[in-house]
Amino acid sequence: MSIQLGYITVDCEDSRSLAPFWSAALGWDVTYDGDDGALLVDPAGVAPKLFLQVVPEPKAGKNRAHIDLVADDYQAELDRLTGLGARLLRDNTTPDGRPSAVLADPQGNEFCLA
Repeated sequence: MSIQLGYITVDCEDSRSLAPFWSAALGWDVTYDGDDGALLVDPAGVAPKLFLQVVPEPKAGKNRAHIDLVADDYQAELDRLTGLGARLLRDNTTPDGRPSAVLADPQGNEFCLA
């Protein structure tokens, strides 16, 4: 049997307002934009797809799963992401001494940058 990761789904209250943030953050294309959510696809076709799923309930508490982004130039990407509307929640340092951060997208979903 063969299996692979096809989608990462993030719950949100309004995918139409959140899709532009993630599209700009990742450089991915929005290939679907409906009442139930938005689909973002890596133009290189390498990474799993990202689905922003509209749900009726508000976010409560910490995400049980989150997206981790890795950057060649940490500070430049941190500045770019916050310029796009992400909020810096916490600065960290990885066990090997590199900078990392916990951020929130414009609807409060946590993600990390290292």
